Amino acid sequence: MGGRWDERDVPSLEGKVALVTGANSGLGLETSRMLARHGARILLACRNPNKAAVAEEQVGAVAVSGAEVVQLDLASLASVADCAQRVRDRETKLDLLLNNAGLMAIDRAKTEDGFEMQFGVNHLGHFAFTALLAPLLLATPGSRVITVSSMGHRMGVLDLDDLFFEKRRYDRWRPYFQSKLANLLFTAEFNRRLRAANAATSALGAHPGATNTDLGHEGSGLTNAVLRPFAGFGQAAWTGALPIVRAATDPGAEGGQYYGPQWMLQGHPRLETPSHRARNADDARRLWARSEQLTGVTFDVAAP
Repeated sequence: MGGRWDERDVPSLEGKVALVTGANSGLGLETSRMLARHGARILLACRNPNKAAVAEEQVGAVAVSGAEVVQLDLASLASVADCAQRVRDRETKLDLLLNNAGLMAIDRAKTEDGFEMQFGVNHLGHFAFTALLAPLLLATPGSRVITVSSMGHRMGVLDLDDLFFEKRRYDRWRPYFQSKLANLLFTAEFNRRLRAANAATSALGAHPGATNTDLGHEGSGLTNAVLRPFAGFGQAAWTGALPIVRAATDPGAEGGQYYGPQWMLQGHPRLETPSHRARNADDARRLWARSEQLTGVTFDVAAP
């Protein structure tokens, strides 16, 4: 492979099954298209049925092995459990799980289960979903779990005593940064446990840099208003998806690695080093235990 990794470096994915959360738009849609073009059968895990139907048609138009929608609302642990059960019932393998869906800088809100919305969707929903799909992943040799973080994780501070900003002031950005830091702490601890269990599954992280998506435009705050006029100035979603696709498909990628754009904001994907806080092993272990407690899901990574 050359120094500038791009979609031409994606190997054949024929026979592989990939599930992408938040696949109806932005990074999730472009990631799904790339994987589909190279032969993977795509499960589009989406919350909005109407948007999901459009995405299914778009991905299906380029898919070699087909694409189908699975209903998933990461703001509801009941929906997470139902979706995971349906996938386990229907599939005999799962080669790639891409934890892509996310919220950024939204107004204060709570999930169905009472969690702060950004932490609940970006981290806890994906934590529970991955845990419930673990038996299928662990039974698939060479499977990978890619969790999408953000360069904003570098500003994140994890407060295990106030994960939902009930004591701290809620300012929409700090909860987002904390959730993206949690994504990488989860990835690190997940990969550590996989290695300890000698499992043939790997956990990796990725981030898209500054990419033109609709993230960050939903809230009513001043910073949300400032972001809207700059929509279109970031790199295209298909370029932002490249680090995610590289983490998922590069034969040389290894568990625990983190991929992002060459110049952090944009560019071809390269290996990156997470922040010091994202490499805190004690925080990663404690977050894992707290996540099991909050979701009520026991995450067993023992190989079958």
